[in-house]
Amino acid sequence: MLHTRTQIAALEAEQSTLLAEAVEVSQARAAARRAAGRREGTDLALREVTAELAAAMRLSDRSVQARMSTAYTLTDAYPTTLDHLADGRIDPAHAAVIVDAGTGLTDPHTRAAYERLVLDAATDHTPTRLREIARAIAARLDPSLLTDAHQRSQADRCVKLTELTDGLSRIIADLPTVNAHGIHDRLTQMAHDLTRPAADTTDGPGDTDAVDDPRTIDQRRADILTDLLLSATPVAHGTPDRMSRIRAHVQVTIPVTTLAGVATEPALLAGVGPIDPDTARALAGAAPGWDRVLTDPHCGVPLAVDRYRPSTQLLRYLRVRDERCRFPGCVQKPWRCDADHTADHARGGETSACNLALLCRRHHTVKHATAWTVRQLDHGVLEWTSPTGRAYRDRPPASVRFVPTRPPETGAHADERQPDPPF
Repeated sequence: MLHTRTQIAALEAEQSTLLAEAVEVSQARAAARRAAGRREGTDLALREVTAELAAAMRLSDRSVQARMSTAYTLTDAYPTTLDHLADGRIDPAHAAVIVDAGTGLTDPHTRAAYERLVLDAATDHTPTRLREIARAIAARLDPSLLTDAHQRSQADRCVKLTELTDGLSRIIADLPTVNAHGIHDRLTQMAHDLTRPAADTTDGPGDTDAVDDPRTIDQRRADILTDLLLSATPVAHGTPDRMSRIRAHVQVTIPVTTLAGVATEPALLAGVGPIDPDTARALAGAAPGWDRVLTDPHCGVPLAVDRYRPSTQLLRYLRVRDERCRFPGCVQKPWRCDADHTADHARGGETSACNLALLCRRHHTVKHATAWTVRQLDHGVLEWTSPTGRAYRDRPPASVRFVPTRPPETGAHADERQPDPPF
């Protein structure tokens, strides 16, 4: 399987090289048209090449043109990423994430630093996880990138209605990221609450008197959303007062200098990536309380989290450090996870940060009921061992997307300075 995967990645790299060469061919033909004084659009040269490739590949010319553009950016701006793809060290999906998240990084030195940091993270993370990490690294290296993109995207917010089959239509809402995740989280909480007894106040599963509801979680979310929008309160789903007490949860980490308005380093929405400083400051101003996080200046891993209520201090620390389930590849939200003892408490494992990690219920079960094993290394790194003996390391997100800072350098080589790796 691994050999086949490597071969596929190498062929994808070869195809990217060929598609990039096709772009160069079209550019040469366009230059020839201009030299000959032909006034028709020089984009005809690109159409000409694209049309031939599309016919040969049995694809639409627009699809081929999009692939050519991505391939040219990959080969021209991210040559090391192309090498990693050719060697099978990353998959095509990783390469696509790196190119996409790096859009807008025009300075060669900044782009090279971004590529180096993200490639280091790609060796341990799925493309889904890498997307959040890559966006955070790009935003930290060039904060203006996030601000400009946020301003452009805000103008695109809208609600659309599309007719599907008889009796079913689709409403699509393009909203600010923080609002969209908050809405989805509150709907999910309400949907789960429908299956709990009215007297139940716990947050975890396992109740023997759960209310039977034949609808799927998606159906319940859709019904509650309809109820809320048409009546303002979920009168058709349980006790309105009980449902109204459910609040949306989002986790945002904002540097104190950004909070104070003296820096533009981006804030991070857990499980998604960077958000603009203005939105983060607005959320902080309306929050009932903050967690103060002390991070390691060399790798970015949280060292301590404090607040006035220390009874839940450790759980808050874990949510800040882990940000999601710590099984490789899982992106389940931190408040939907269990704080699991890496070394079983019943066998002497202590209840401390160095022996706790967040696991969703699915992977919590995998850890205890299958041949998978896990041990916790320094700085919150988990090393999982599969039933076949392969080891997989999962690092806290903060240590992966961390971009070290240092005082500005002067001299002949100042422009060539690159950030240190995150470890």
